[in-house]
Amino acid sequence: MTSLSVETLAADAVEPITSAGNAQLGIAVLAGIAVIVLLITKFKLHAFLALTIGSLALGAFAGAPLADTIKSFSTGLGNTVAGVGVLIALGAILGKLLADSGGADQIVDTILAKAGKRSMPWAMVLIASVIGLPLFFEVGIVLLIPVVLMVAKRGNYSLMRIGIPALAGLSVMHGLIPPHPGPLVAIDAVGANLGVTLALGLVVAIPTVIIAGPVFSRYAARWVDIPAPEHMIPTRPSEDLEKRPGFGVTVATVLLPVVLMLVKALVDIVVDDPANGLQKVTDVIGSPLIALLAAVIVALFTLGRAAGFTKERLSSTVEKSLAPIAGVLLIVGAGGGFKQTLIDIGVGQMILDFSKDWSIPALLLAWLIAVAIRLATGSATVATISAAGLVAPLAAGMSTTETALLVLAIGAGSLFFSHVNDAGFWLVKEYFGMSVGQTVKTWSVMETIISVVGIVFVLLLSLVL
Repeated sequence: MTSLSVETLAADAVEPITSAGNAQLGIAVLAGIAVIVLLITKFKLHAFLALTIGSLALGAFAGAPLADTIKSFSTGLGNTVAGVGVLIALGAILGKLLADSGGADQIVDTILAKAGKRSMPWAMVLIASVIGLPLFFEVGIVLLIPVVLMVAKRGNYSLMRIGIPALAGLSVMHGLIPPHPGPLVAIDAVGANLGVTLALGLVVAIPTVIIAGPVFSRYAARWVDIPAPEHMIPTRPSEDLEKRPGFGVTVATVLLPVVLMLVKALVDIVVDDPANGLQKVTDVIGSPLIALLAAVIVALFTLGRAAGFTKERLSSTVEKSLAPIAGVLLIVGAGGGFKQTLIDIGVGQMILDFSKDWSIPALLLAWLIAVAIRLATGSATVATISAAGLVAPLAAGMSTTETALLVLAIGAGSLFFSHVNDAGFWLVKEYFGMSVGQTVKTWSVMETIISVVGIVFVLLLSLVL
């Protein structure tokens, strides 16, 4: 397990844009984060504006020149969007094609047709995990809620017995597995290998989703026993389609980028020779950009054309997929600016200086920071971005495996205890027709279980890898 030491930063130290001492820097960080929290929670300001203002406030509190703070923020924003912006866009296109073509419904219907009463919670986890891979969390919820409600109603299941596994599958994918925005930003911030992070993320995700999903749903169903609200069952996306793509080809299309990135990671580990022809090929096809681009191009035919989409319909689908992610890209970009401002004022060295006497493992520190920001802002993405910026200097000197685990520790922390300041909390509450107390007992506890179990498995992996 990697512990903190000043030496880990020495080789790649960044010259700070302020000469402030650790005490002033500590106050500046707390004040900057407090500004962001207040703007998001109290004044309901968009996270993009909150992160932008918070970055300027951070520099001002640290005593850095305004021009240098603006330069740091702009540089971080540009680098982050350049690094992950295209990947987020490609993921959004793939998710839209999956939903609009009826491919998602095909996966759902096929798995449910083969699942028995006792295996239904496990089927819901599988469905949510596969569908949640290319989709944003909110889109996944909107897509899966009709299925959850219909299965609970027709099979006379407890709503929580079916709903919690589905939500767990979506949430774990959102927090731990790229190409979701949070993990992508953290990977970019700490310089982690995407393929290795994806592979280790799956190792952590499987036991985590089992414990937080089917296992916890037994208890959640006892604590909150409510029927499915009939008025909340919306129309499924594929009901107006004459045909839809097959199950096998849909699953293969969704998993294509994952397979390509995992193959690259495996070849890098086994071959480990940049001059090797096989490694050169896999380095290209397994790069996130090419892997996702290949999946999108394949999906145009295997999903779009298979559903009978015309060229015009395909073009319209792609166009409609990009508009909703404008806000996400701006938030991610501003988060990158905030991260760069943190780094440039010397916060990384400050964290090392403060923690070197505490003997806190870097992974646990990263998790705790993400937890604190998640509780304060309610946003898993903001928590991931901010925590990644704070602990990015710790990655200096880490191995490929250690930096991947650092990303997963941040991701796990970003999911801790969703409550009333999280949009996801209210989305789940309204769809399932629960009270605030019932939502806390089910959704909030489930998120906490994911976070805690996730960091436990990350720490266990750090002992053996």
